[in-house]
Amino acid sequence: MKLFIATILTTLILISASETCHAQTDNKVVQFSGIVVDQDATIGIPGVHIYAPKSGRGTTTNPYGYFSMAVLEGDSLIVSAVSFEKQKIRVPRLSSDRDSYTVVITLKQDTTYLEELEVYPFPSEEMFKEAILALELPNQYDIDNMRRNTNRSNIRNYSNGLSMGAEGNHQYYMAQQASAYNHKFQPNSISLLNPFAWNTFIKSLKKREKE
Repeated sequence: MKLFIATILTTLILISASETCHAQTDNKVVQFSGIVVDQDATIGIPGVHIYAPKSGRGTTTNPYGYFSMAVLEGDSLIVSAVSFEKQKIRVPRLSSDRDSYTVVITLKQDTTYLEELEVYPFPSEEMFKEAILALELPNQYDIDNMRRNTNRSNIRNYSNGLSMGAEGNHQYYMAQQASAYNHKFQPNSISLLNPFAWNTFIKSLKKREKE
């Protein structure tokens, strides 16, 4: 009895397997080809994977986005590429006089936004701020000297103690020449009686008092 049951089960399994193989052979081989483009459809996308998960067959697009591979009618294909959404395509059944199928596949951009990540070399933000405030540069001494030398009040004090330069000497000489030319045929005037000289003298005194 057990032998009879085992024989029946084996026969049913063989019949089912033969029907499956027969159904698979009914799906003819199709040359599946095409081009994969982005949403703008301006250029092809290179390196796109097109494969059939069941059979394990697959291919990759060339630098221009073109591909070509042999598949079976009814195969489900997966199209995937980095930074693009996956897409599934099913190969339709073709008429008896056709053995190729051509498509244009458009992939959508897959944008992933990551959360902001701040990296600190210190355990807390407060310690980081304290370290920055306490930071002393290697040339801090030179920086302090530069700040002192470029201070406006120091520069003004230094300039008051400097002797007249080449430009000042030239202006003074030209003024003396002009004065001598204007008073060439006149008697020499006394500066103590010149109101303009007194005005200049008083202004210089007031300027020194303010400093």
